[in-house]
Amino acid sequence: MQTSLPFKKIIIIGGGTAGWMSACYLAKMWQDYDLEIKIIESDAIGTIGVGEGTTPSIKGFFEQLGIEAKEWMLACNATYKTGIRFVNWSSDPNYKSYFHPFYSQLDEYFQHEFFQNIQLKHRGFDVHAHPDQYLLASELAQQRKAPIEPEHYPFDMAYAYHFDATLLAQFLKKKALQWNVTHQVATINEVKQKDDGSIASVVTESGETIEADFFVDCSGFRSLLLGKTLKVPYNSFADSLLNDSAVTIVTEREDTTPSMTLSTALSCGWAWRIPLTNRFGNGYVFSSRFQSPQDAEEEFRRHLALPESAQFNHLKMRVGHFAKGWEKNVLAVGLSQGFIEPLEATALHFATQSVVDFVSAVDNSTDQAGYSNQTAYNNKLSDRFSCVRDYIELHYLANSRHDTPYWKAARSHTPSRRLQRILTTWHQGKSVPRVLDEEAVSLQLFGHESWLCLLAGKGVFPESEHTIDALPTAMRIDMQKIKHFVETSAKHYPLHDDALAALKQS
Repeated sequence: MQTSLPFKKIIIIGGGTAGWMSACYLAKMWQDYDLEIKIIESDAIGTIGVGEGTTPSIKGFFEQLGIEAKEWMLACNATYKTGIRFVNWSSDPNYKSYFHPFYSQLDEYFQHEFFQNIQLKHRGFDVHAHPDQYLLASELAQQRKAPIEPEHYPFDMAYAYHFDATLLAQFLKKKALQWNVTHQVATINEVKQKDDGSIASVVTESGETIEADFFVDCSGFRSLLLGKTLKVPYNSFADSLLNDSAVTIVTEREDTTPSMTLSTALSCGWAWRIPLTNRFGNGYVFSSRFQSPQDAEEEFRRHLALPESAQFNHLKMRVGHFAKGWEKNVLAVGLSQGFIEPLEATALHFATQSVVDFVSAVDNSTDQAGYSNQTAYNNKLSDRFSCVRDYIELHYLANSRHDTPYWKAARSHTPSRRLQRILTTWHQGKSVPRVLDEEAVSLQLFGHESWLCLLAGKGVFPESEHTIDALPTAMRIDMQKIKHFVETSAKHYPLHDDALAALKQS
């Protein structure tokens, strides 16, 4: 256990959400040490953002910083997020959409029934195995309610947020500066290394040399330190995840505010729709191998019913990750470390978890240099990337669309050994949760329910050969009872707009 830090000065290269999150966390967690933290960001290099949503882990991150939700939410036009609805990912008319929820303790009441009907559906019985009716978050989203627990309500519920990424970076910047982080606007022209290959200093455009003991690379897809300078090998996911581009635009808000992200499959990818308090964020993530940026923009324009005068932004994405996120005296956070397309809004989860795990690794190091846990850190990070990659990839492998070459190609590649085992287990009608546990996948971001919702929600079942009349009475599930329970439970939660209004009043 460290009694002092192994470095006196940390330089963070790049601002944006990843940079300022890193600055805040390092400053807060190591506030009792004699440590200088500086962010250097360029005003000539823009930031990249391909989404404005996140996962429930962001709640714990802000709690560790001591920042109340209402404070940052109001500053960032944030809304609550119950989960994601996927639309048109299946050609089966009974599975045109499904909801991927965040965990609710109330879901445990009928989890057994959901799992049982999945097993029966695999055996050919005509039972209700679509996930939506079993899950509270799906009902809350349908009623446009907020997932925040009512006062004195004894059931836990996980939820996340939608937010303006630019405003979040500005908010975190103010916090970091209050916590003695220094800020310098400069463009890095050169990186100097020591004899052992570690980073000695960076040289700005004006010729200033800035030294530090440790560097945090938040330079985006450029990966200035980790990739370009230290030349850490890169593991591309391009063969299994086809999307490499996005076109985005902002549109006006509606009269009432949804509490979910919408993911709608289009001809060569999918479109997101994210509600903020003042607008909608929209994006179309697609593969440039199957569609040009111009054709993607035109398709997206039609999808949103926007006029020819609407102005879109175009982005390029590199999907994959570096073999190590922490090499020598450099930690990469955010896009400079890696990126998996924004289908499940995992980018900020990777960013926050990377810096949280880094602080823990250094604090619990057994050597004075603070690097004894570096190998374990990198192994854990690589496993996290591969587990999340498998879950994202499954969305495409499980699609049943045949209308474009893109969707056919999306399910034509060979999955990883682990994902193949999960798929084989599912198609055999055996226990997917057991395999997830054996593969330690459930220790990562997506638990049992998430995997089962994805597969059952897309209707990945054998064709039915029996009717429900052949099912023993003792095994029949009263779906009306479940429906009544979920709808009654949802009555305890506030309307989303009322919850947002209460934030302002408080």
